[in-house]
Order: sequence, then C-alpha cells, then structure tokens
Amino acid sequence: MADIYIFDRNSVDLHHDRAKRDLSKHDFLYREVADRLGDRLLDIARKFPEALNLGSQHNILTEVLGERGGIEKFTASKYRASSSQIGNPDSEEGTHEIVEEILPFEPQAYDLIISNLCLHWVNDLPGTLVQANRCLKPNGLFLSAMLGGETLKELRVALMEAEMEIEGGVSPRVSPLIDVRDAGALLQRAGFALPVTDYDRIEVSYASAFELMKELRGMGETNAVHNRRKTFTRRDTLLRAAQIYQEKFLDEEGRINATFDVIYLAGWAPHESQQQPLRPGTAATRLADFLDTDETKLN
Repeated sequence: MADIYIFDRNSVDLHHDRAKRDLSKHDFLYREVADRLGDRLLDIARKFPEALNLGSQHNILTEVLGERGGIEKFTASKYRASSSQIGNPDSEEGTHEIVEEILPFEPQAYDLIISNLCLHWVNDLPGTLVQANRCLKPNGLFLSAMLGGETLKELRVALMEAEMEIEGGVSPRVSPLIDVRDAGALLQRAGFALPVTDYDRIEVSYASAFELMKELRGMGETNAVHNRRKTFTRRDTLLRAAQIYQEKFLDEEGRINATFDVIYLAGWAPHESQQQPLRPGTAATRLADFLDTDETKLN
C-alpha cells in the first residue's frame, strides 16, 4: 500500500501462524485486553449490529466480547503478506484477508471496527486508520487496542546492554512503538471525530527472562523488524541478557517483571448529530464570568 516498510510481513505471518498451534497456553494478554475493550463498549449507550474484527488473527475477541456492544454480525479479518493459496491449512473459512494492508471492504459497511493487539504490526498505521474511517457508517465507532509506550522496556534494556557488552554493538530487537499523544494525532489526521486515546499499564511477572521470551514466542509477538539481524542470537549474549534482566528487574518474590503498555484508540466516523465546536466569537458565556474574575484586554 505504501513505501513504509518497518516490519517484515512474511515473518509476522510466520510467527502468528506458528503461535496458533498452542495459543491457549499464552493468550492471557489477548483475553485481558479483549475484556477491557468490551468494558469500553459497555460505556457506550448504543448497539453496533454490523462489526468488523480488524486483523486480530484469532477468534479470542469474538469469544470474550460476548453480547457486549449488541453485535449481531461479526466479520473476521487478518493481515497477510500475500493471499493464501487454495488449500493452505492456515486459511480460515469466512475470514477476510487484508493483503498489503489494503482493507477489502465496502465504504460505510460497518457500525463498529474493533481491533485487539494487532495494529502495532502494521507498517502504514496512518493509512490503515484512513481506510477504517472510510469503512465505517456515519457515526460508526473505531475502537482499537495496540501495544505501545514502554512495552517490554526491561527486555529492551537487558538485550541492549548484553549485546553491547558481548558483541560490541546493538541491533534492532524490539519493535518501535507508538505513544498515546502520537496515536491521538493520527486519529485526527485520519478524519475521526471526537478522538480519544488512553493507555493501561499491565505488569506481569515471570520466573526468568527465558520464560518471558517463551511467552512472547507463544503469542506470536517475537521480533519481526525488517532491519533486524537475520542470524540467531549468540548463546552467550542471551545468557548475559537474562543475567542483566535478573539483576535490574527482580521483584520481592524473586521473579522478573515485564511491562506491557496497551494504548486504546477510539474515534467516530463524522456525522451531523455529533457535538461540534462553536465558531470563534459565538460563545454565549464569557470565560471570565465563569471563573468569576475580571477580563483583561491585551493591547
């Protein structure tokens, strides 16, 4: 779709396909965040009969949401580097494939587009948001959760220090991540009305850095940065990284901590019924009156 190529989509597909075999053992974060997305739907006093599950790669979101949001028809979709061949065992019946990040949906087709922990693998996030806005009915809702902020900051530190110490240099090992302010700006640029962004910090403990790495692999969330080193990490580098992780981020129970910052994006397809800002000079009440103070005019 665009010339932006941060992630190797073939590797992302490989990681997600491999993770599906045993995902139930590593899906706690997907389920926790899906539940929090569902709670956000409960806060909205309306129903969304036609909904699109945007690129979530599995049916966890559909299972966890249940009846929240009043969804009657839930269309599934997943991102792929290229179209699946006929007979591919990884192809899922009824799931629309998003090839080269181009959404294959009609304009104004959905009341709700919702995405659970997948858009942090998209190369062209601004373009994806513009397309999502186009696919929403007027006054339709876009709601997404994606990893961002300081996610896995502890692992970043441990790997960087170990690689610098053992190998004398640093290579890209953890994905670049968006922050809350940038996410809000992207929603506005994409034309969404009433954009809102916020984030949850979820802290999880593991017996060791190796257990964390195993969990990430089981989730399909391992390194797929396009410019990453293509060879295996040296054993002594990994051992040193695990040691540094233990030294710097051990909790009182003798376990290591890992941070996941989940950024939530919400915006509405424009509609005339939505609140609009007043034109300059048309306010009925002065701010000075509201604050019970005197107005000072600038020369």
